[in-house]
Amino acid sequence: MCGIIGITGVRPVAQRLLKGLESLEYRGYDSAGIALYTPDGLQRLRASGKLEQLRQAYIQHPFEGTCGMGHTRWATHGSACESNAHPHGNARVMGVHNGIVENFLPLKRTLLAQGVVFESETDTEVMVHLVDQALQASPPGAPEDLPGILFPLFKSLEGSFACAFLFETLPHVIVCYRQGTSPLVVGYGQEETFFGSDALSLAGLSTELTYLNNGDLAILTPGGALFWNALEQPIDPIHTPNPIASAHVTKEGYPHFMAKEIHQQPLVLEGLLAHALPSFAP
Repeated sequence: MCGIIGITGVRPVAQRLLKGLESLEYRGYDSAGIALYTPDGLQRLRASGKLEQLRQAYIQHPFEGTCGMGHTRWATHGSACESNAHPHGNARVMGVHNGIVENFLPLKRTLLAQGVVFESETDTEVMVHLVDQALQASPPGAPEDLPGILFPLFKSLEGSFACAFLFETLPHVIVCYRQGTSPLVVGYGQEETFFGSDALSLAGLSTELTYLNNGDLAILTPGGALFWNALEQPIDPIHTPNPIASAHVTKEGYPHFMAKEIHQQPLVLEGLLAHALPSFAP
């Protein structure tokens, strides 16, 4: 189950994205990557394997910016390798994605017939090429132009997914979209706005959250976020408290999170029974 996290603001984000990806490890993954808007344009870094491989790659090839996103991938379309790792994109647009685009194959065949070159086996790269084409056909003059350009594209995609994009022509802007059951949440800070796969990914970053509904689109800037619903209408966000105060989630000495969950089952069951039956005593 892939995980995504992003930040746009006025302070450097690379190290915080790498740290934020740790909070998504529990979802399982086989590769990871980050993409940032930098003074030199959009840049990305990806690595297969554990997050430590990505950290070491960043030490060797550092870059920085105040707007970016990260991704942990669990292989679906294509093997677990660097070329299939997210983010996907080019100098104009970068994208990350959690879920599945079910009609990606016919869309990919159309793109191939147009001469588009693919570097991965993923459905995500199909989505990124389509976004790139849409923006080249109708260049946005302002962030508020993006819903009219991207809604028709997103609605042509079948499946359940959450996705986010960075753009070379719109510095410090992130677009997020949710379709189906793949969750996506937006958080708020001081001159910063965040998005993530769940409340845990934003623990320690944001105390207030807005959960995107099916078909919602959000435009994130350092000053906040604008939202549109599935009817392509602007909507006011609903703010809810983040129930998770700290992102400090560890394996507690176990080799992986699955082993931790298996060994903690008796404690979880005891807690459930104690909650449901006050008289229960283990």
